[in-house]
Amino acid sequence: MKGNLPYKVIHGETTQVKYSADEIFAKIKHENIRFIDLQFSSLVGRYHHTTISAATFTPEQMKDGLPKLDGSSIVGFTSVDDSDLVLKPDPNTFAIIPWVTEKKTARLICDIYWGRGRGRLERDPRGIAQKAEEYLKTQGFDFSYWGPEVEFFVFDKVHWDVLTPYKGQSYSIESKEAPWNQEGTGYPMGLQEGYYPSSPSDTLTEFRNECVDMLNEHFGILCDNHHHEVATAGQCEIDIKYDYLTNAADGAQTYKYVVRNVAQKFGKVATMMPKPISMDAGSGMHTNVSLWKDNKNAFFDRDAKDEISQIGRYFCGGILNHARALCAITNPTTNSYHRLVPGYEAPVYIAWSPSNRSAAIRVPEHFRGEKYAYLKRFEYRAPDPSSNPYLVFSAVLAAGLDGIKKKMDPGDPVLENIYHMTKEERVKRGIKTVPATLGEALDELESDRKFLNPVFSNDVIDKIIELGRKDHREISIRPHPHEFYLYFDV
Repeated sequence: MKGNLPYKVIHGETTQVKYSADEIFAKIKHENIRFIDLQFSSLVGRYHHTTISAATFTPEQMKDGLPKLDGSSIVGFTSVDDSDLVLKPDPNTFAIIPWVTEKKTARLICDIYWGRGRGRLERDPRGIAQKAEEYLKTQGFDFSYWGPEVEFFVFDKVHWDVLTPYKGQSYSIESKEAPWNQEGTGYPMGLQEGYYPSSPSDTLTEFRNECVDMLNEHFGILCDNHHHEVATAGQCEIDIKYDYLTNAADGAQTYKYVVRNVAQKFGKVATMMPKPISMDAGSGMHTNVSLWKDNKNAFFDRDAKDEISQIGRYFCGGILNHARALCAITNPTTNSYHRLVPGYEAPVYIAWSPSNRSAAIRVPEHFRGEKYAYLKRFEYRAPDPSSNPYLVFSAVLAAGLDGIKKKMDPGDPVLENIYHMTKEERVKRGIKTVPATLGEALDELESDRKFLNPVFSNDVIDKIIELGRKDHREISIRPHPHEFYLYFDV
């Protein structure tokens, strides 16, 4: 037993053992849990919760769910005329929330169902992830592994004014690590000079240590490494172990939840916004994936030159073929496209390569050989942390499986630095670019959506497009402050 959750070893890695409902109620009693926090994600990935008294929580509610949700008040769920939803807790997600010390509280992540016994809510992102795992089995595989690398920023303070548009719109970021730090304290680092600096330039080591301890000991999410990332002003990454698709998405959402709450504990604020600082690196959510069958990694072939199986190549080809449409899900905010520009290690170009960070898909090659077959994977570098991980993993899986089904070969890997190629060279090599705006990405999804249909209903896809277009319009109708600098004297 480690912390609140038991573990076992699978494929040389430590993973969580499942709980039964009876074990959960025994633990609630033994730990003197006073409240149960019922947590779930909206279609756009926002984390929500409602809290019930542990004294009123029953095994019947664990089994049948709790009638506690007005779906019309959650973005992307239901309309006001049909909004009664049921929260059904998953006992495998039980964890005691460590920062709630006055009245001991545990959390359970919930699946969303319609009221009146009408089945699963199609727009429940966790349900989409579970549907993706079932679809994978129909395609001849046992399971998939997913390892998201979630980057984020931690600032001392952030101020913005957008609610008084006729007065002017502005924002400001305060950080002891930043080169614009006016207090003269600390050892600031320059733009794009934040990778692996030692203390005292890196001021967030204790913060990340605290996040890792909470994720490991209290939430059963194993972390093996943390560090400062490339950008200045508090860009961080904490690496978490890979897991099955739905579990990995649960872990990514919990990761964000923990990071934000620990930041508050430290008197700071954390953000998953992809590009909060101009002229500096943005935050990604590089997504590592492998498929497994008969306890073997289906992407590994010891006899292949690059040790990638033909199935793996087709999977890679599917992602590349649908990459522009995928952006509407993997990069769902207008801010996402400020990150997807050349010059900041962002995956602008739709290509694949071993150990080449200028390509959208990278095949990590730290180790080779049969001993490390379980590590053979594709790292899809386009997604960012503003996305909903349940949808990202499901959509990437659907794209890859479409590639396997239709035998989409990705072509030769690109070994050169694509950033240094001319446009003519890229055209000759057939290297396309990701969409330049959210609106363009939504157009791509609208025209290339069929590959998602085994997992995503058309209703869900339509709602994703509708919500994305609303955000795109919100930004397109407003002048940007920098436009005053560029155009005021025209």
